[in-house]
Amino acid sequence: MKGTNMALPLSMEALLQADLQEDVAYRDEGLSVVGIFGKSNMQPGAPKESIVNSLADKHIFSLFGGPEDGGTADSSIEAFYHQENRVLYLLLSSVSDSRQLLRACESLSANTGHSDSHELWKDLDRQHCLHLLYIFSVCHVLLLVHPNQTFDVTYDRLFRALDALRQKVLPLIRAAIKDCPVSKEWKLNCRPCPPRLLFVFQMNGSMKVSTNGSESGGNPDKPKKHSPRRRLQHALEDQIYRIFRKSRVLTNQSSNCLFTVPANQAFVYVIPTVDEDPVGALLSQLRSTCTVSETEPAVVVTGPRRYQQMRRSARQASYSGDPATLLMGGQLTDCSLKEFLWQHVELVLTKKGFDDSVGRNPQPSHFELPTYSKWVQIASKLHQVLISNTEEEIAELWSKVQGQLKVLEGFLDADTKFSENRCQKALPLAHSAYQSNLPHNYTTTVHKNQLAQALRVYSQHARGVAFQRYALQLHEDCYKFWSNGHQLCEERSLTDQHCVHKFHLLPQTGEKTDMDRNPPILNHNSRGRSTSACNCGRKQAPREDPFDIQAANYDFYQMLDEKCCGKLERIDFPVFQPSTLDPAPATNQAQRTPIEASGSTEVVVEKLKEPSTAQSTTPIPTESTTPIPTQSHTPIPAQSHTPTPAQSHTPAQSHTPADTSLSLALSLGQSTDSLGPYADGDGTETQVQPKRPSLMDRQPSTVEYLPGMMHSGCAKGLLPKFSSWSLVKLGPAKSYNCHTGLEHPGFLPGSSFLLPWDLVIRSRSEEDPDRLTEPLDGGNSSWPAPNKTLVGKRGSTGGLGRSRRRDDMARIFVGFEYEDSRGRRFISCGPDKIVKVLGPGGAKDPATRVLNTDMPLYIPSPSQGRGIKSHYAQLTRLFVVVPDSPLEVTLNPQVQPGPPPCPLFHPEQTDLVLPPDGFWVLRFPYSFCTDRGPCYPPKENQPLNNHKVLRGILKATAATPAPQ
Repeated sequence: MKGTNMALPLSMEALLQADLQEDVAYRDEGLSVVGIFGKSNMQPGAPKESIVNSLADKHIFSLFGGPEDGGTADSSIEAFYHQENRVLYLLLSSVSDSRQLLRACESLSANTGHSDSHELWKDLDRQHCLHLLYIFSVCHVLLLVHPNQTFDVTYDRLFRALDALRQKVLPLIRAAIKDCPVSKEWKLNCRPCPPRLLFVFQMNGSMKVSTNGSESGGNPDKPKKHSPRRRLQHALEDQIYRIFRKSRVLTNQSSNCLFTVPANQAFVYVIPTVDEDPVGALLSQLRSTCTVSETEPAVVVTGPRRYQQMRRSARQASYSGDPATLLMGGQLTDCSLKEFLWQHVELVLTKKGFDDSVGRNPQPSHFELPTYSKWVQIASKLHQVLISNTEEEIAELWSKVQGQLKVLEGFLDADTKFSENRCQKALPLAHSAYQSNLPHNYTTTVHKNQLAQALRVYSQHARGVAFQRYALQLHEDCYKFWSNGHQLCEERSLTDQHCVHKFHLLPQTGEKTDMDRNPPILNHNSRGRSTSACNCGRKQAPREDPFDIQAANYDFYQMLDEKCCGKLERIDFPVFQPSTLDPAPATNQAQRTPIEASGSTEVVVEKLKEPSTAQSTTPIPTESTTPIPTQSHTPIPAQSHTPTPAQSHTPAQSHTPADTSLSLALSLGQSTDSLGPYADGDGTETQVQPKRPSLMDRQPSTVEYLPGMMHSGCAKGLLPKFSSWSLVKLGPAKSYNCHTGLEHPGFLPGSSFLLPWDLVIRSRSEEDPDRLTEPLDGGNSSWPAPNKTLVGKRGSTGGLGRSRRRDDMARIFVGFEYEDSRGRRFISCGPDKIVKVLGPGGAKDPATRVLNTDMPLYIPSPSQGRGIKSHYAQLTRLFVVVPDSPLEVTLNPQVQPGPPPCPLFHPEQTDLVLPPDGFWVLRFPYSFCTDRGPCYPPKENQPLNNHKVLRGILKATAATPAPQ
C-alpha cells in the first residue's frame, strides 16, 4: 500500500492504521472528505456503492453480495481515497441497507422474544447513530442517498437526536483532540467545518419521462420549460428546507447546526431511471468517450491541473448532448451526478468554504482544509472515542460517551416511548379491574382470578415492547395490595371451609391471642357452627368448625364427657403410651398392602381371642366354629363390663419386662398346660422359633406415635396419641325399650327405633352333641342371609314356632344413627330409607338389610332448610343391644370416607367382642384424616356412593359353653 493509490476500498479501521505515504505532489495539498449514507431497497444493485463507482469512474465497490457472504449486521464504514482528485470517500453501511437488514433478520432465532428482538434493533440503531455522528464530524460534504423520490421525514427526528447527542459529547471530543495539530476553531467545534448535506434520490418507474425533457408536444418552435425531474428537485428542496427550518434543525447561524444546506446552489439531485435499452446506453457512452478523445489532446497532466482538465471534459461531455441540456440563465438544467457533487467539492478544494448562514447578520463559519496526515490523526482520535475504544487512555472518554446515549432513546426509540405511555395508561384500568368486587380479605384463588381479570384488561389496552415489563409490575402491585392486610388465612377446616381471619399466626402453648400484632396471633375460625351429640348421644351441644383432627374427634367429646357420659362403662381403644419425654411423630411410614388392611394392633386382637387362665378366670368369648378343648368360652358376666386385661392392653404395660414374656406366651397361644410334648429339649425350641411373630407385630412403639388416624395404609406397630372412636355402654340390654325407642334429643318423630335382628340358637341336646358350634344360619355366613330359611331337626322352617323353645332364639337390636349439622337425628333402615314408626310395637323392618349392605357415610338430610344448598346427614353412631344369651357379637367397623384410593379407617382395635347383656354405642369419627390431609365431605355435585361403611360391621356366633 505504501507509495501507491488504493485500488480497493478499506474499512475505516484499516485506513486509519495503514501507513499510507502520499506522492510528493499531493502531500501538501488539501483533502476533501465526502461521506455517503442513507437507505436502500430490495431492488438489485446497491445505489450507494454505484454512486461511488460513477463518481470515481472506477469499479471500486462490489454491487453484489448478500447476507450469506459472512458479514455481520453491525454498522461499518468503508473508505476509498482517490488521490488524484484529492477526494476521500467514506461509505456508511448500516441496518438501513437491505443487505445489513437481511443479516440482522437471519441472526434472530425462531425462539427470540419480542423484547429480545427489540433490544437487538435498538443496539443496531445506536451503532448507526454513533457512526453518523462520526462522519458528521470528519466530512466536508455529505450525501444522503434514498431509494425513491419521496423524502423520509424520519430523518428529521434522527438529525435532532444527533444534534442533541453532539452537544452532550462535545466536551468529551474536545478533550480527545486537544493535542491534535489542527486549528483552534477545529478543536473548539470538533469538525473542520459545518458539513454541507446533499440529497440524492432515485426515481422509480412511475416518474419516467421522455428523453428530451420537452413538454411542448414535439413543437421545436415553442419555448421549452424545465424538465419534470428538475421541477421535482426544486419541490424536494423547498420541502426539505421547510421541514428542517420548522424543526430548527437548520437555523440562521450555520456554525451552530449539525449540517447546512446551500442557499444559492442545488442540494437535491434525482437520479433518473435506468434505460431499458442497455445496448443503446452502451453505444451512447462509447460515443461520448470517443468525442472526448478527439477534441482533447492526450497529454498526461497531474496535480490540480488534472482535476481542472477532468472538470472541463465533463462539462463538454454534458454540453455535447441535446440542446435541452444547455445552460438557461447561467445554470444547467439537467446536469450529471458528478457535476452536481463537484460544484460543492470545488468549494472545498479551492478553500473557499461554505457560506450557508442566512439572516440579517450572518456570521461566517469556520473552514479548514486539512492534509491527509492531519486528517488521519484527528479521525483516529474520534474513532477511538466514538466507535472502537482500543486505547486505554481514551477508554474513560468512550465510557462517558456511551453514558450519553440515553439522549437518543427519546428520539430514536419512539415505539418504546409509545409503548410505555400506552402501558402506563393501561395500568390504572387493570388495577381497577383487580380491585372490583373484592372482599376485604380473600384467598389465593380469588387473588389469582382477579389477577387474571386484570391481565385481560391490561392486554386489551397495552401495546408494544414494554408490555411484559409493565405486566410484571402489575403482578407486583396486585401482590403487594393483597399481602398488605388483605390476605385471608389459607387454612381450611375439616369440613372444607376457609378461615375467616386475615393472615395470622397460631398461638403457641400457653400463649394468648393478640390482635394488635402484625401478623396477629389467633386461632382458626370459619364461623361455621354445628350441633353434635356426645359419645352416648344423650346430650347435644354446639361446636365450632374444627381445623384439626384432635379437636374434631377428641376434644369436643371429652368436654361433653364431663357433663354426661364420663361415668359410663366403656371399652377404651389402645393409644400411644410414651416412654420418653419428647416422643416424635413417625415420618417414614411403610406402605401396607390391602391384605394388611385388617388392623395394625393384631396383638391385642390375638390376646382377645386367646385368653389365659393365668390372667382371668372368665375370658372373653371368642369367635369359633369348632370347639377347642383347652380353652374356655364362658361369656363375661353382665355385671363386669370393664375391659379385662386381655381387652385393655396398653403399650406401657406390654413393654414392661414381665409383660413381654407374658405377651410372647399369649401371642404364640402357649401356656404351661398347652406346650405338650414340645416342653422339653432344645430341638423343640428350634422348631417353634420360626413361627414366632416379630417384635414389631407384638408390641406398638413407645417412641414414635402415629400422626393422624388409624387406617389401612398405616405402618404396623404405631398408635395415635388419642382415639377418634368411642365405645360406651348405656346400660343393660333391658334399658332399651323397643316400644318407645331411644329417648335422646334431636331425633325426628318416629325415627328413634332400633331394628330387630332375630338369631336362632341351637340348644345342646344329648341326641345331637356335635351341633354346638355350628353357625346360626347353618352355613358359612356369620349371620342369617336375607330371605333364607333355616331347616331344623324336623325339617321345619326357621322362626318362632310352637315347637321352638324360648331359649332357641335371641333378638339383637341394631341402629345406624345419622346426624346433620343442625342436630337432626334419625335411624336408617336401609341405604335410602329412614325408620318411621307411627304406632306402638316398634320398628318392623329387620336389621339384616343394613347389616348385609354397605351403608352410606353421608345421605341427604330429610329436614332440608329454606336455602338452596342441600344438607347432608353423617353416620355418627351405631347402637347395638346385645341380649343376655350365649352369643358372641363381634364389632369390626371399616369406613371408606372417599373415592379410591382412599384407605379404610378402623379403630385401634379390630374384631372386638361385645360383652352380653349390654346396650352399646359406637361413636364414629367426626372427620377422617390421613398423613396427606383430611378427607373432606362430599360436595353437592359429587356422588355419595364413594363414602361408605363396609358391610360386616357386626358378626354373631354361638358361644361355646364352659366345660362343667
